[in-house]
Amino acid sequence: MTAPLVLTAFTATTALGVGTAPLLDALRNGASGLKPCDFETADIATWTGEVPGIDSVQLPPDLAVYDCRNHRLALLGLQADGFEQAARDAIARHGTDRVALVLGTSTSGILSAEAAYRERDADGALPDWFDYRTTHNTGALSSFVRDLLGLRGPAFTISTACSSSAKAFAAADRLIAAGLADAAIVGGVDSLCLTTLYGFSSLELTSPEPCRPGDANRQGLSIGEAAAYALLERADAAPTTGTARIVLAGWGESSDAHHMSAPHPEGRGARAAMAQALERAGLSAQDIGYVNLHGTATPANDLSEGAGVAAVFAENARVPASSTKGMTGHTLGAAGAVEAVISALALQHGLLPASVGMQTPDPAIPLNIVSGPQAAPGLRNVLSNSFGFGGSNASLVLSREEAA
Repeated sequence: MTAPLVLTAFTATTALGVGTAPLLDALRNGASGLKPCDFETADIATWTGEVPGIDSVQLPPDLAVYDCRNHRLALLGLQADGFEQAARDAIARHGTDRVALVLGTSTSGILSAEAAYRERDADGALPDWFDYRTTHNTGALSSFVRDLLGLRGPAFTISTACSSSAKAFAAADRLIAAGLADAAIVGGVDSLCLTTLYGFSSLELTSPEPCRPGDANRQGLSIGEAAAYALLERADAAPTTGTARIVLAGWGESSDAHHMSAPHPEGRGARAAMAQALERAGLSAQDIGYVNLHGTATPANDLSEGAGVAAVFAENARVPASSTKGMTGHTLGAAGAVEAVISALALQHGLLPASVGMQTPDPAIPLNIVSGPQAAPGLRNVLSNSFGFGGSNASLVLSREEAA
């Protein structure tokens, strides 16, 4: 990384509500947006993080071909916190062909495909209303946002399971460093669907209660949905506000390919991603004031990540760490972007989020887990982890830079 990129705008819409205001309130109070699963026709004893208001969202008439739950959530999230206007302002500054778009998702608009398969005719043909290219296709997400904003620069979707939208930050930095863009809109959108709910249930990974990351008695994850975005600009091209700014200081990526769905037991890939992120940021483990854990609340994930973090932070063993998935649920392809926004809020407001749901810390996880929200006015650097199926790992370092 030649120079840190400034997050000139960011937003997240989760089960806690639309935009960062309800999210920040939950971070300060340790609140959860999880509820018993009543999504669609799912008959699973689990809890989910469902975003309110998606069904009432309407796409612009000229983009109606993109209509699906995922794109309604994408639009709802874009319009929060004035982010869409901030993006349009950046496009006006840099040009439609100089703003990149990199978004992450895991299942995109697959809910539409699920509905279409229910309506197959006697010959198995899908209904005429279903358009795979503009709904289920993972590339449809970036196509929709690109067309909505009138972008003409590099635009693509990353789909590497739960690391997708964290990797979007790294990809955007590479595009800007290569001179292919002057700014980038990054983020992730993933919406609830039956494939995800039943898929994780079949793997025996869903919890019958709200997920409890880091808890000795955790029983699995809670699936959520979310839309989160950030606008990245070079420091010399970003608008000046006279206040402290949040920057993407470093990132790291790895692929340990240990197993299709299980993490490496010693966190080998996680360690590599974290070490790269610190090195790229020019920081040591002692410089990090908080670690936002991937922390899915499955037995294997929390143990593996705990081992990896403990190894990387051996000289800073008491660094505060927590998983925020007890608040939002695991938002899969959107998780990296959601937790980057949470990290930015933690830096901006000087706070340490709690690992909501944890009651009895697992003694096998050798980390300083934050059990309740705490003030941290001196917080300067945060590391955020996102680890996906197949060993696709990403870590981001976000930092607070004081105004000159």
